[in-house]
Amino acid sequence: MQFGIFSVSDITTDPTNGRTPSEAERLQAVVTIAQKAEEAGLDVFALGEHHNPPFFSSSPTTTLAYIAAQTTTLQLSTATTLITTNDPVKIAEDYAMLQHLADGRIDLMMGRGNTGPVYPWFGQDIRNGIPLAVENYALLRRLWDSDVVDWSGRFRTPLQGFTSTPRPLDGVPPFVWHGSIRSPQIAEQAAYYGDGFFSNHIFWPKEHTARMVEFYRRRYEHHGHGAADQAIVGLGGQVFMRKNSQDAVREFRPYFDNAPVYGHGPSLEDFSRETPLTVGSPQQVIERTLGFRDYVGDYQRQLFLVDHAGLPLKTVLEQLDILGEEVVPVLRREFAARKPAHVPDAPTHASLVAARAAAATPEEVTAR
Repeated sequence: MQFGIFSVSDITTDPTNGRTPSEAERLQAVVTIAQKAEEAGLDVFALGEHHNPPFFSSSPTTTLAYIAAQTTTLQLSTATTLITTNDPVKIAEDYAMLQHLADGRIDLMMGRGNTGPVYPWFGQDIRNGIPLAVENYALLRRLWDSDVVDWSGRFRTPLQGFTSTPRPLDGVPPFVWHGSIRSPQIAEQAAYYGDGFFSNHIFWPKEHTARMVEFYRRRYEHHGHGAADQAIVGLGGQVFMRKNSQDAVREFRPYFDNAPVYGHGPSLEDFSRETPLTVGSPQQVIERTLGFRDYVGDYQRQLFLVDHAGLPLKTVLEQLDILGEEVVPVLRREFAARKPAHVPDAPTHASLVAARAAAATPEEVTAR
């Protein structure tokens, strides 16, 4: 099982001192955070895509390419790539390029985004969100799977004899997760292609997450990719930890109360009870995270949100130390002990290359 962190790239005022970091500071901080994640023994760093304040990550491929040059083992991903408002041709080329530069340490998470105005900014209509996601991803798959593409659709100009460059590394495209909080159509899309499904899992009750994941699993099996419990599932999560749970609650409360996404709403205690947010001791995080398996089954990737709501860089790095030293080693051991042998691990470039080679016919091997 893979463990890591994801960043939504917010620039938020620290409510304890009134200081707001600059864009440059947050960009440098996220690079430091990714490097620290690798140092702490985590597997994955994922970065979101936004095109509006108070976020800075408008070009995750640029940042991830830079991080790839500063790391050696860290799997790099997005959280999310906007399949609705980005041109599929540009996605195909950008992420194949990043795949080469990162020596295969790259995958990506497709999503529609949560900012309505982004659609007209990029010449689209939000009412076409789902059709855009379906059509654009179908084209992206064609661009990666076929050397020469003839294509026409509803939302962009046709392609005739087009080849996207560079071609995917080793002839194997990056693995794709489809991220969604509430859209069964996106879970269906993930299942249809045999891709991964990532449930954000930070705002909604566990019953909602369980329903979405179960729907994806049933449809994955329906489309012939394997048994339902072999479907590739990822979960998000929010944590804040200190040695004593009382210290964690006291320190995190002002950040929670003033956070743009959930501040000035339910109390920290109510939100923690009704969603997977866990503020407390490392042991409480371990127990809560192990409990996710009870309602989503065995899954392949767990990402934590730790650098949001104005938390200072020093505090975020301390959270990564706690994850790496006290939490993730226990979770690795416990999840591994409970996972049946037939449930696959999270896909990597190496495993996808090996699977492609194993499935090749003699004629295909000769052609290579």
